[in-house]
Amino acid sequence: MKVLISGGGTGGHINPALAIAQRIKQENSKNEILYVGTEDGMESDLVPKQGFAFKTVEAKYLERKISFENIKTLAVTIKGVLQSMAIIKEFKPDVVVGTGGYVCGPVVLAAAIKGVPTMLHEQNVFPGITNRLLSRVVNKIAISFEEASKYFKYKDKLVLVGNPVRKEVKEASRVESRKKYNLKNDEIFIYSFGGSGGQKSLNDAVIDLIKNIKKNDKIRLLHVTGKRLKEDFDECLKANNLEIPSNVKIVDYMYDSPTALSASDLVIGSAGAITIAEITKIGVPSILIPKAYTAENHQEYNARALEKKGAAIVILESELKEKTLVSTIDKIISDSNELPAMSLNSKKLGELNAEDELYKLVFELASKK
Repeated sequence: MKVLISGGGTGGHINPALAIAQRIKQENSKNEILYVGTEDGMESDLVPKQGFAFKTVEAKYLERKISFENIKTLAVTIKGVLQSMAIIKEFKPDVVVGTGGYVCGPVVLAAAIKGVPTMLHEQNVFPGITNRLLSRVVNKIAISFEEASKYFKYKDKLVLVGNPVRKEVKEASRVESRKKYNLKNDEIFIYSFGGSGGQKSLNDAVIDLIKNIKKNDKIRLLHVTGKRLKEDFDECLKANNLEIPSNVKIVDYMYDSPTALSASDLVIGSAGAITIAEITKIGVPSILIPKAYTAENHQEYNARALEKKGAAIVILESELKEKTLVSTIDKIISDSNELPAMSLNSKKLGELNAEDELYKLVFELASKK
């Protein structure tokens, strides 16, 4: 079976694409995967590192209002469709899978034009504009939250599968992961990150958090600033005359997130769909801070879905005042029953076996070609 996969821009689109690719190869090592993304997207760095063949096409973001930039986008999209059609002609895929991001537009559209079976995977409660537009031409739409069904017109195409999780996350051992971080049994390990690109509001809140835990030998913190925000974070540390204490580690990017996740007692982060999928698969309690500027505020929709089930506490960026994060953490860890209860609720939400269900859909579509 030959599968062409496209998804890009952020880890939220790339990681599920990689999880699908891994599952297809796991089923049969002779299955062929070709990943199509953009040259300047994160996928151009992450995908080759996973050992998958990678090609690029041109694509451009579509603005949600009438503008001159959208005329440019149309021209780039047409070029991207032609490039995608050439790749499809050469690779001859049995099925094309899109996981979102604007690069999916020309790739999936080209596949539909050429009569190749197509499938979308939507990670969020509120679907992205690319997937909503492509829903007209694809054969199947895999959704991750039941609430997402009301935003798609073609109900007969929908299949609830959940969000796929990379095998590295599923296979990570909590015992081994905590050993890697030299964690004691009674230490609470907090892992905080603002998505693949970082989050300014969370970084600012972490400055205050460091001040409050720097002398607490029972708490360990690993915080990821995001590469583009690391310099700003360092400047904030200097402005506050704050040195990194021994119980805190700051990095700009986290390549080995599965180890950090499986070792953690509490995750703090934005509410990207794949972040949610990974923390619920492991069963980690979380404090979620949805990014306010995301399209259609979809991260708050994601976060509220966990909050309703008692797996997370949601703090909006507008509510993230001084001491808000600190007091929320204190509230959770001061109650000996809170972390175990949130962990159990988180684990229940991660029970959907998305990888297998997505493989079944891909195989069924490929078989109909």
